[in-house]
Amino acid sequence: MSELPAKEQAFFEWYNEVLERSGITDKRYPIKGMNVWTPFGQKTSSLLDRLIRSRIEPLLYEEVNFPTLIPETEFRKEGDHIKGFDEQVYWVTHGGRTELDVKLALRPTSETAMYPMFALWVRSHKDLPLRVYQIVSVFRYETKTTRPFIRVREIHFFEGHTAHLDGPRAEEQVRADIGSFDEISRALCLPHLRVRRPDWDKFPGAHYSIAFDLPLGGSKTLQIGTVHYYRDNFARAYGIGYEDAQGNRQLPHQTTYGISERILGAVIALHGDEKGLVLPTIIAPIQVVVIPIMGKEPAEGLVEHAQGLVQALTDAGLRARLDASDERPGAKYYAWELKGVALRIEVGRKELQARTVTLVNRLGVRSTLDVDELVSGVRSALADFDQALWTRGLNALMSRLHRVAPGEKLDPEKVNVIGWCGQEKCGKDVENTAGLSLLGTLEDATHFDGLPSPVCHFCGNSSGAVWALAARPL
Repeated sequence: MSELPAKEQAFFEWYNEVLERSGITDKRYPIKGMNVWTPFGQKTSSLLDRLIRSRIEPLLYEEVNFPTLIPETEFRKEGDHIKGFDEQVYWVTHGGRTELDVKLALRPTSETAMYPMFALWVRSHKDLPLRVYQIVSVFRYETKTTRPFIRVREIHFFEGHTAHLDGPRAEEQVRADIGSFDEISRALCLPHLRVRRPDWDKFPGAHYSIAFDLPLGGSKTLQIGTVHYYRDNFARAYGIGYEDAQGNRQLPHQTTYGISERILGAVIALHGDEKGLVLPTIIAPIQVVVIPIMGKEPAEGLVEHAQGLVQALTDAGLRARLDASDERPGAKYYAWELKGVALRIEVGRKELQARTVTLVNRLGVRSTLDVDELVSGVRSALADFDQALWTRGLNALMSRLHRVAPGEKLDPEKVNVIGWCGQEKCGKDVENTAGLSLLGTLEDATHFDGLPSPVCHFCGNSSGAVWALAARPL
């Protein structure tokens, strides 16, 4: 089989080829941007969902499942929100051959589906806080070039929705959600930048939006998650109110938290290489593959020994697979590397006699392990692999950032970090001068500790200037 395209020189060709050859998704379904989750991809997605649930439910979110269809009458209630989605909505206009009195939207997001129900559920201050989430499909008529996981029309989506007594409590929720996303991204070995979107680019209907952006090379970034604070904007539009302890009617403050399948695209895009996928162990359908090396004269009992190794790993809760097929070892290595398996265990005549195994991780690091220490040694090797992925990803992130000094031109081929005074005119000048977008201000500027205080790149104002990100969002 021919080599994969070079990732750095032909990213999108490489990305599409990796997806096709690994079998993680099938994009041949006859609707553009709606792809099939193959068994391998579905298992990966299920493991990702499990990770999200494990970091969400300790924050006292409870899982719900709302209908896919939203009546147009409810959808239209929050004007700013609708302006952001109007051109992306799929509409159901008929039931069979009967034209519907009220059109139904395939949910592009669930505020307009959930909040009429919130108005029924929330009556008293004792009903708050309310925290619910669902993991469902949302639908958006994407008009740009579609790419599996990154830009699709049917989106596998986690969305958390909360309601609180007041603003300070809602903003505590925002901070908690940010903390949970940090845990999720750490498990996925995805270093990222936390960016507060400018007012002209925040989520429709939000008071502010905080996005998690991943630089991917050149000037490109990928948004891999968001948290929004709504104040009482949606409560006012949907009649959500509660009676406080003094008997007065109040409006709750609300937040949302979203992570789509795009985060899986980010894992593939950041970690993958010219051999194929590289999957963090927490979402890898197969964490370990055991390959008996048969040689010209197979050692007696070698396959049975390899089966025992797989059984021991499986009994310990690891996702292990035996490959005792007739393929040559090199072909087996290629196939499992393509699928991103974190750890390969090789065992041949020599290892069988010495009661050892050879470990090779997906980054090419080799080591030898005594069989008696199999489970603990494999766990340690998987942890070392994830740590190496995180370190490699962090180094890649830092190498892709270009801090623009005062008076220096923005580089349209890089992710630029600039000083910005917060004025829209200066922010929009980014597009006029470099063809980039001002993505927003860096919420966490620890990467730039020790640098001089920023001044606005465009007007030179230092009062209130902050570090901001200028790039091309995918």
